[in-house]
Amino acid sequence: MSERYEKGMRMRRKVLGDAYVDAAEAGKSGFDEAFQQLITEAAWGSLWARDSLPLRERSMLTIALLAAGGNFDELALHIRATANTGASPADVMETLLHVAIYAGVPKANHALKIARQTYEELGVEL
Repeated sequence: MSERYEKGMRMRRKVLGDAYVDAAEAGKSGFDEAFQQLITEAAWGSLWARDSLPLRERSMLTIALLAAGGNFDELALHIRATANTGASPADVMETLLHVAIYAGVPKANHALKIARQTYEELGVEL
C-alpha cells in the first residue's frame, strides 16, 4: 500500500480505535476494497492527518458536518471517537447548538438523541 494509506491507517486507528478498525478491515470484501482504500487515503491520510487543526477541532467539525448534512449513520461512530480526540460532551453540545442555528433544529435534535444514546452506552455521565 501507499505511504498515504499507511499514514491514513495510523490516523484512523488513533481516532476510531483498533477494535473498530480491525472489525471494519475484517468485514471488507473485494467489492468495497477500493472504497476503503480511498477513504483511508483521502479522509484519514490526507485530511485528518493534516497538522493545521488539532484532532479535537477536527472531531467537532466532523460531528457538525455529519449532523448538518443529516448523515446520522456515522454520527455515533464519531461521538465515540471523541474519547480519542479530546472533544468533551460539552464540546459536542456546543457543536450541536451551532448545527441547530445554522442547519436546523430537527437535525440537531436528532443528532442530540444519537449523542445522548452513545454517551449512555459508553457510560459517560452527562
